[in-house]
Amino acid sequence: MMSRLENLARKLAERFEGQGHSVATDDSEVTLTVLAADYAEVARVLRDDQSFGFEQLIDLAGVDYAGYCGQRKHSKRFAAVSHLLSLSNNWRLRLRVYAEDDAFPVVTSLCEVWPSVAWFEREAFDMFGIMFDGHPDLRRILTDYGFVGHPFRKDFPVSGFMEMTYDKEQGRVVYQPVTIEPRENTPRIVREAVYGGDRG
Repeated sequence: MMSRLENLARKLAERFEGQGHSVATDDSEVTLTVLAADYAEVARVLRDDQSFGFEQLIDLAGVDYAGYCGQRKHSKRFAAVSHLLSLSNNWRLRLRVYAEDDAFPVVTSLCEVWPSVAWFEREAFDMFGIMFDGHPDLRRILTDYGFVGHPFRKDFPVSGFMEMTYDKEQGRVVYQPVTIEPRENTPRIVREAVYGGDRG
């Protein structure tokens, strides 16, 4: 007998796989990866087709795949990953789309499909620099107005680009370039000399 997730994966494969999209099942989770050009249309089908019935978008997150090297199948660096819920069918889906241009990542906004995604897309824009075409109010949400860069990108420096200090003479907060010497964080493992051995 086919499980619910196997049934969902089969339905998704029948509906979308021949169009350049892919379906994967791993650790009891189903992931549908779609082409950027079809992203909004696939989202509408997932919401409106009752055989899928994804009424709710629970979350959307940006992902930076830099540094994954040969571990990823796709050559693109940035992706937007949505988590969908169908209450009527009692199943969940991960919907992933890769931005076509690594230098200026853009994907279509899903605000017209699931309005709840507006704040999540703003967060992905702020933290990863992923632009959402058609978003009604795409601006930073977690960092300051004058913040430079996107702090969740893998190439963002650990100490940032700018620092903020209070200037007593001017009586206000001022921004200036970071004065900390750049360094690379290297994890260290400190163990006792006889770790795991005979203490005897």
